[in-house]
Amino acid sequence: MNGAPHDASDDVPDEASGGTSGDVGEELVFAALPPVGGRGFATTWWGRSWLKALEDTALDTARLRQGRRAARGGAVGAVSVRPGRLTAVVRAEDGVPYRSDVLLRRLTDADWDRLLRTVAGEAGHLAALLDRDIPKRLVADAQAAGVDLLPGIGDLEPECECGEWDHCAHTAALCYQVARLLDADPFLLLLLRGRGERELTDELQRRSAAHAEPGPHAAARRAPEGEPAAAVWARAAALPPLPEPPPAVERPGTVPSLRTDPPAGDGLDVAALEFLARDAARRAARLLAESLAPGHAGTAPPAPLSVWEDAVRLATGQPPAAVAGRLARGCGRGRRELEIAVRAWGFGGAAALAALAGERGTPLTEPELRRVREQLAAAWADEETRPVLRGDGARWTVVGEGAQLRHDPEGRWWPYRKRAGHWWPAGPAERDPATALAAARQAGSVDGGPVDGRDPAGGPGATAG
Repeated sequence: MNGAPHDASDDVPDEASGGTSGDVGEELVFAALPPVGGRGFATTWWGRSWLKALEDTALDTARLRQGRRAARGGAVGAVSVRPGRLTAVVRAEDGVPYRSDVLLRRLTDADWDRLLRTVAGEAGHLAALLDRDIPKRLVADAQAAGVDLLPGIGDLEPECECGEWDHCAHTAALCYQVARLLDADPFLLLLLRGRGERELTDELQRRSAAHAEPGPHAAARRAPEGEPAAAVWARAAALPPLPEPPPAVERPGTVPSLRTDPPAGDGLDVAALEFLARDAARRAARLLAESLAPGHAGTAPPAPLSVWEDAVRLATGQPPAAVAGRLARGCGRGRRELEIAVRAWGFGGAAALAALAGERGTPLTEPELRRVREQLAAAWADEETRPVLRGDGARWTVVGEGAQLRHDPEGRWWPYRKRAGHWWPAGPAERDPATALAAARQAGSVDGGPVDGRDPAGGPGATAG
């Protein structure tokens, strides 16, 4: 082998082509690119999306690193681009050449019809393509029409003479090299999907011209020239009124049982599915009640929950033990950590969960820390009854009591109690630190759990009081 790809008349397998085997259509061959320095292989967003499809699919990151080195070192020979297939000869580190192919599914005729209608219907799309650009909106419009233009996970299928079934260093090198070609000419992606530039531009210009021509009934569809505004408003006023809002629901309906003996080994967790259905019913009832409440239209929607916050919210619904375990493992947490988080959520939702994690965004400045100390001193005017607090601004531990106060960015104080080596939330937030400490002490006397009275290191801060 001398670095040239195999003959372009090789058949394209049906599973990669999406069309007829042997129908290869147009082919473009690019001479081997010279070695490149340490910069990235793609500068355009579609080139980076191409590499993301490769890197999200490959199981061995070491092979990807080898492929990048090979592409940078000029180990990839001439690259053949044709519908459904890339081909190049790639030299391994020991100099042995391997024919490497990467397959991408060709679009069907129905896919092309939808894609071409999408492009022709927007003048900016055609102009961008002719200017060697792929706007993100074009790709989004194509996806809305059911056509995936860019490859996704698993779409770049490798074939290499080295015999590896996953992406090897040689197919990875080919993909990295092609990212450089795609930066310069996005029409190569369309050729891979099944049609060449000349065929596409001719068809798009024909469709664009047809789209611009008024149809025989266009004049009848236009509003009469000089129509009085009053007549237009009268038509709008004749629209039927909106339907009445749905009635409130006192409680969510009963979720039917799903215990139907699923086939063995199908992985379906019926108990988890039932739990999720009940949770969805409860949330739907709550959201309906909120939407019917006065002033709802002027209320800003709440911030979306993180994965951990939503897992804790779900766990407050008392799921089966196995489901609770899955929620904890799915977030990389332990069962005890989830139990503590559920208790915090019950006292104050996401804000209490943030206080549990000690999230502040940025450390307290010295003036802010001074104000916190002054607030703590003012809460206990009598120095004889003032507890000894040690902390750094966010967490203040009562020396010798196993009680703690946590201060959040909103100026609230959250009570905590230490049991069996863990800090547990002891109540909702209070504006007054003395009230919060009283709640922590009360929780210690009520729950009767083992209290660790040793004072953990509260950080490098000074003692208050």
